[in-house]
Amino acid sequence: MLTAHLPSGYVLARLLPEDHRLLLPAALIGAVLPDFDMLWFHFVDHGSIHHHRYWVHIPAFWAMIAVPVLVGLACFARSLLAPAGIFFAALFLHMVLDTIGGGILWGAPFSDHLYTLVHVPATQSHWVLSFLLHWTFILELGIWALALYLWRKRSRI
Repeated sequence: MLTAHLPSGYVLARLLPEDHRLLLPAALIGAVLPDFDMLWFHFVDHGSIHHHRYWVHIPAFWAMIAVPVLVGLACFARSLLAPAGIFFAALFLHMVLDTIGGGILWGAPFSDHLYTLVHVPATQSHWVLSFLLHWTFILELGIWALALYLWRKRSRI
């Protein structure tokens, strides 16, 4: 996914029946947080390692964080359980969406294989154009369309 992570977080938050003031911010942050590794990728690593190999794109890492955090909140701060839950759900949604064409280390730490559903071939002069012109980009446009629909529907109420 190139552009649909933020709107996917919006969709996730808006489809929930519960209305907690922290749900939307938690979902939006969780939906884009893994891609903050792009700063390291570009400015430190200079693109030498695929950014989906960094720890912020490894589901097992987030599972190890999510379990104690959610258990702790369930025991000691129940009012924050829903926002934390949607934060982690948005993180995992990010990785599911990246699995479509980008590859995620679903088997880590036992495997270093990037699992992907669809291979996007380098058919254009730049990798971004290859993704934009591949049929999987229609999924991104669909997520954007759903987010815009939910936003318009909510703003009319």
